[in-house]
Amino acid sequence: MKFHRIWAVMLRHFYNYRHSPDRISDSFYWPLIDIVMWGFTAHYIQSSGTAIPNLILMLMSALVLWNSLWRGQYEITVNLLEEMWSRNLVNLFSSPLKIGEWIIAVMLLGFSKLIITESVAIIAIYILYAINVLSFGWYLLPFFAALLITGWAAGFFVAGLIIGVGTKIQTLAWSGAFLLAPFSGVYYPISTLPEWAQKVASIIPSSYIFEGMREVLFKNTLSTELLIKSFLLDGFYLILALSFFIFMFNVSKRKGLSRLE
Repeated sequence: MKFHRIWAVMLRHFYNYRHSPDRISDSFYWPLIDIVMWGFTAHYIQSSGTAIPNLILMLMSALVLWNSLWRGQYEITVNLLEEMWSRNLVNLFSSPLKIGEWIIAVMLLGFSKLIITESVAIIAIYILYAINVLSFGWYLLPFFAALLITGWAAGFFVAGLIIGVGTKIQTLAWSGAFLLAPFSGVYYPISTLPEWAQKVASIIPSSYIFEGMREVLFKNTLSTELLIKSFLLDGFYLILALSFFIFMFNVSKRKGLSRLE
């Protein structure tokens, strides 16, 4: 495990990011559009007389937190696709680069870009609505960490499918994490879901984080049980997803990575 090889993978994608308008728009355009749309929607609901306390803060905080999950998944899957699109996958792994080094590189890459995107989003929310998402204080750190790990787990699972099947299922690179959204309770309590969906939500780590977010917002407290359940599920799913990805990578390597390009 060599840091200079990890840094080389990160640098390769940072250069591509700087010169790629579509990647920049993914980082800023869509999050800002969501902030504007949901923010004014919440403002309209409140101005119509509907008494939902802290509605704008709840929706804006949910958006910022959800973006950390999606960004964690997106960076892993799209960076893998980038190697396939540029016909660089064989070149990459015919070098001394190890699969473990690539895994760490894309995880760090996603974390780095997440900091940039979330910083812009938090500033935009404050400018547009005079709402400080950072008012959650230190609670934000475990929230962000747990959701980022959930995103990594989803990302490596989808990446395992892509490395095994190829670009025929590349749409999952953008939409994979959204399969979790209905059961995560991003904008509504889990109790509003039908009973069968609540059972599904109980094995989704992100559901405990968004429930915790609303608990902090409405009760100014947080049950550590929610965090423990989320991190335990995160650890289990991340190990499972990494094992699946490495297995599929080795299978695909034996068949020939060039077939994916």
